[in-house]
Amino acid sequence: MADQTSSVPFDEAPVTTRYWLSIILFAVTGVVDFFDFFVVGFLVSVLAPKWHLTFGQTSIMLMSAGIGAMLGALAAGFLADRFGRKPLAVAGVMICGLSSGAIAFIPEDGWGLFAILRFFVGFGLAAGAAAAVPAIVEFAPTRHRTLITSLVVVPVAFGVLSASVTASFLLPLVGWRGLAAVGFLPIILGLLTLFIMPESPRWLISKGRVREAQASIRKLYRVGNETIALPSLPAASPGKFADLLVEQRRFWLTILIWFGASTANYGVFLWGPTIVALLLGVAPQNAAKMFIYVSLAGVLGRTGFAFLAHRVGRKPCGELMGYGTAVSLALAAYFHNDFVGSVPLFLVFLVAGALFFDGGFSNLAPYPAEIFPVQLSGRAVGLAQFSNGVGKIVGPLCLALIAGADNFVHPSATAAAVTPAFFFLAGAGLLIGLAFTFLGVEPHGRPVSLFGANAGNAGSKPLTAKTAA
Repeated sequence: MADQTSSVPFDEAPVTTRYWLSIILFAVTGVVDFFDFFVVGFLVSVLAPKWHLTFGQTSIMLMSAGIGAMLGALAAGFLADRFGRKPLAVAGVMICGLSSGAIAFIPEDGWGLFAILRFFVGFGLAAGAAAAVPAIVEFAPTRHRTLITSLVVVPVAFGVLSASVTASFLLPLVGWRGLAAVGFLPIILGLLTLFIMPESPRWLISKGRVREAQASIRKLYRVGNETIALPSLPAASPGKFADLLVEQRRFWLTILIWFGASTANYGVFLWGPTIVALLLGVAPQNAAKMFIYVSLAGVLGRTGFAFLAHRVGRKPCGELMGYGTAVSLALAAYFHNDFVGSVPLFLVFLVAGALFFDGGFSNLAPYPAEIFPVQLSGRAVGLAQFSNGVGKIVGPLCLALIAGADNFVHPSATAAAVTPAFFFLAGAGLLIGLAFTFLGVEPHGRPVSLFGANAGNAGSKPLTAKTAA
């Protein structure tokens, strides 16, 4: 039975049309924002030879968004807990869209300005996520929160695919400036968010703003016009990031699983196409086409994990993600020189592995906001995204050292380095699995806590949607 800091009287009420519009808006915004984040690769591929850029200059252009994302996640997580989910969600999307589209107007040879704008693209993307993920979790009725919050993550995988498709069609027609101008699209979604999305009622309750919470509840739930009796709780004091350390188990769990997931996922997509090109003796662009199957497997995995988490809970799915990633990448490492006919087993095991190392993100993304109380969930998501960014940097550095390469951003894969490199990535998957086994908590079927830890204990049996209702 939930305690008074978790129980809310509107939780069992049917949801409204505005609720579904808000959820759809979150999903579409995720796709468009990730388009903005990943389209840089196509822009740089045009500008590097055109502007005669050095490797150092292109590296700064490519990495600046990642650094901005790490800082944006920490800053916005703190601000979202203090000032609310809605203002930070809107601000993040607007910053991302304005910065991305403004690249279309930079002067020739303006790689420095390009890098600065990309920094703010990453900052805005992470800021929006640090506010949107807690909002999605806090909007959802407990009975179907696990399924809905997981499914919202699935379309994000199409952000990378949309960048590829859009670039292939628009670059020949409108050039790099026209492609960059497409980055303004999130501004429309930011304005829609401003007018459609209400503030999180659970966040308002945690702040003691009962009247505003009642208004927000009526926009999201079908509760009629009667006065809604809400828990009488003291307003939360302004928080600090150090408050996360009060929940030490969840703090280290969040760091470990997100670091491991980012290292494994980014490492595969960094080295995989190059290794397939080496094994088959084909051009990199042809190997990249083969990786479409890896990407599609990831989308399938995300969908599968969303439904599986709703049935068995977050913790078992986290263990499956981790151990499945470890086994599949270890097999890819061991059999990387073997073929079935003309098909490399390396590619086969990567396609199978994508069900776990990419698919598991639909289970992972809402998790920090579910296991931390509402008053900390913005900072918890910020911590997760910061760990995600660290993994994207540390992973390639470790792969570069394993390969003995000097290029720390895109290390040159060699046949001799494939086995140790992918055993290292398998180890990142093992880290995820072990973290869930020994530190994992189960939030499925339990109301999110407003103040105290109420997400359950490791090994506890999750409630089903039926019992929760």
